[in-house]
Amino acid sequence: MTPVEPGEFEALLGGPGRELLDELHRDGYDGSAALALATKLRARYPAPLVSAALTQARLRARAAAKFGAEAESLYFTPAGLEQSTRRSVAELRARRYAAAGAHRVADLCCGIGGDALAFARAGIGVLAVDRDPLTCAVARANARVTGLAELIEVRCADVTELFPEDEDCDAVFLDPARRTDLGRVFNPAAYSPPWEFALSLARRVAAAGFKVAPGLPHELIPAGAEAEWVSDHGEVKEAGIYFGPLASASRRATLLPGPHVLEARGLPDPEPTPVRRYLYEPDGAVIRAHLLGELAAELGAATIDPTIAYLTSDHLAETPYATAYEITDILPFSVKRLRVFIAQHRIGRLTVKKRGADIDPAVLYKQLRPAGPESAVLFVTRVLGAHTALVARSAR
Repeated sequence: MTPVEPGEFEALLGGPGRELLDELHRDGYDGSAALALATKLRARYPAPLVSAALTQARLRARAAAKFGAEAESLYFTPAGLEQSTRRSVAELRARRYAAAGAHRVADLCCGIGGDALAFARAGIGVLAVDRDPLTCAVARANARVTGLAELIEVRCADVTELFPEDEDCDAVFLDPARRTDLGRVFNPAAYSPPWEFALSLARRVAAAGFKVAPGLPHELIPAGAEAEWVSDHGEVKEAGIYFGPLASASRRATLLPGPHVLEARGLPDPEPTPVRRYLYEPDGAVIRAHLLGELAAELGAATIDPTIAYLTSDHLAETPYATAYEITDILPFSVKRLRVFIAQHRIGRLTVKKRGADIDPAVLYKQLRPAGPESAVLFVTRVLGAHTALVARSAR
């Protein structure tokens, strides 16, 4: 995707740029016909403006998954969209800050302004800071098009040199960069700014929070802080660490839409048992938050193996925190035996899942050669230490 230069982006905000973007929105953007469309548009608009507008059209189409219909009017950069917080998650966080009484929050490493917009919608003033001039220009534009510019001040600066408590901010949120040109960064010490800077913010501003990768080791969670893992429609989106008035639990899993919140109560994982009639596949946020014991207590369930995050029970219980399946068959894991089983039961629609098994679900699917009118879900996992195949159907 062609990068946008600051001057090219500013041109999009003028009359011809807005006219061109409105035309692309009205006529509908078709990526497969982008070359022909660019040629057509260059007959009426400068080539750099057409290139910048087409880039925005592509980004807006992709952004709909995060921002819904609002994406049609927002502005993006490729990196800014990739790293931005989806609207549902940003609004969840903004409600946390509003409930804690925040009046003005320093949104550090604000990117294209997804979190800043959510804070402002919650009635909180925002000092949005980023060191990239183009990113700041995009954040300002987004504040204007959403009618929130009076609540959002965008400043281009190095966040490590900013002291939010000196800026009339009573709260701070930091979203450090967790990607480099080489890919994702998993070591918090390699975040930009690094982990130690985030911890220093929490020592200086009581109401502090920052975003972290969902795979953050639990031993790095500071004492007295709350760690929250958030999933949206079953997919884990982020984790956050919160301090002071922003914290109300030690760990929690929050599922969207809802929200549905499961908080830590210090319960251990239950003792494993053989597989019973129902198998529960916990939401990823519950697993990441190490809340299997809390969910098991809620369901009256047990684990199937000390190392496996599946739960099992004789009784079906309604829960937003896990997907339930009814077990129809239990087999020792063997590709040959499974292929015979699949053929005998005429299973053609097969979903393969694995946990704790050294298999590739896509490869196994091809090996099993499913064909027929019936459907099933196949779990390849460990049960009390033994590699096992569980055949199931949805319990809903």
